[in-house]
Amino acid sequence: MRKRESRRGFLKESAVLIATGVSAPILISRNALADGDRPGANERIGVAGIGVGRRGSEIFAEAARNPKAQAICVADVWAPRAEQVAKKNECDAWYQDYRRVLERKDVDAITTATPEHWRGLICINACLAGKHVYGEKPITLTINEGKLMEKAARRNNVVFQTGSQQRSQRENYLGCEFIRNGGLGEIKSVIAANYESPWLCDLPAQPIPEGLDWETWCGPTPVVPYNIDLFTPRANPGWLSFRPYSGGEMTGWGTHGFDQIQCALGMDLTGPTEIIVEEGDGKLVPPVYSKAEPAARGNEICSKPRLSYRYANGITVKLDNANRGGGIFIGEKGKMEIFRGRLTSNPKEMAEEVLKGDRQNQGHVDNWLSCILTGERPISDIAIGRRSAAICHLLNIARYLGRSLKWDPDKEVFIGDEEANSMLSREPRKGYELPEV
Repeated sequence: MRKRESRRGFLKESAVLIATGVSAPILISRNALADGDRPGANERIGVAGIGVGRRGSEIFAEAARNPKAQAICVADVWAPRAEQVAKKNECDAWYQDYRRVLERKDVDAITTATPEHWRGLICINACLAGKHVYGEKPITLTINEGKLMEKAARRNNVVFQTGSQQRSQRENYLGCEFIRNGGLGEIKSVIAANYESPWLCDLPAQPIPEGLDWETWCGPTPVVPYNIDLFTPRANPGWLSFRPYSGGEMTGWGTHGFDQIQCALGMDLTGPTEIIVEEGDGKLVPPVYSKAEPAARGNEICSKPRLSYRYANGITVKLDNANRGGGIFIGEKGKMEIFRGRLTSNPKEMAEEVLKGDRQNQGHVDNWLSCILTGERPISDIAIGRRSAAICHLLNIARYLGRSLKWDPDKEVFIGDEEANSMLSREPRKGYELPEV
């Protein structure tokens, strides 16, 4: 078992630390344990949480409870929240500056569930620091971020799990496996949900809560006034609906649905060759929310133009009326719908037979921790997770431009469209540039 440093000493040191946001990578080799590369059988994995809000605190707590792991510390730009989560999980320290976590030699792995505009910087720097990563989905804000994440993970032999937990659910696993192995015969078409793209934000200033480092929350994006309906993920409407910080529900829910479609079709490490924009709707002109308002109006506007995408083998996925967590697969032998932890079919006996399969649920966090110990790739490795997120970004780009696009999934560039290619990355605020890998 790892020797822990004084809790009182760490709390005294860390309680006053404030984030600066400078993004230079910290190159630290992973803590030497057992065989010198990863924890041995009698070791516990030192885990830290970075970004411990609604979802982040849940993921970190799940890791902290796991007998393979030991909670070390947390980081969050909102000091009261960081302190509360650290205390609840019996951590030695809490910080506002995530880089202090990466400096610690007793931290072997991090969980992170910050808003999407911070995801790339934290994950890449964590990989470069030799820390294993559990990154909540959607794993990226842009396509180019995902490429850098995978490079950084491979460079330092990091076990990088994307938080697409439906991959670990029994019903989803069996359904995807059945379709992938030809159980439905030739796939004629696939139906996804019509996920909404993000819009723009000009909310009025409100007092910044005590202990919140708002400038660092803004991070790579321009600094704007604090507003609770920006700071909260889903509120009226919350940052998840706004383009500087997120890909909207196209990434919020879409990474779940498209991830299942990628898995079922055996397309995990590639992507579509064509994004199709239906004619007649024009390009998306996103609304600007200047006051607190539910997401309904923005979602209605940002669900058009209607979209489809096509793989090189001819299978077309249409964004229409499927459930938001999976998809409907229509094959020559029947139809199957994958839900979140549910599987149905027509004929119904097909799904009933599939669900007799010998497969148990495995916790998604537990799969990650187990792979850290064995050195294997996790069930939702970064190479898989970033490709699922990329589909969302491709669809958002096509909707914003209002035209169909050709995509090269090997080179990961649009064919003959420089304007579209300029949207594969975003220019960060000075001081928050992504590190070179």
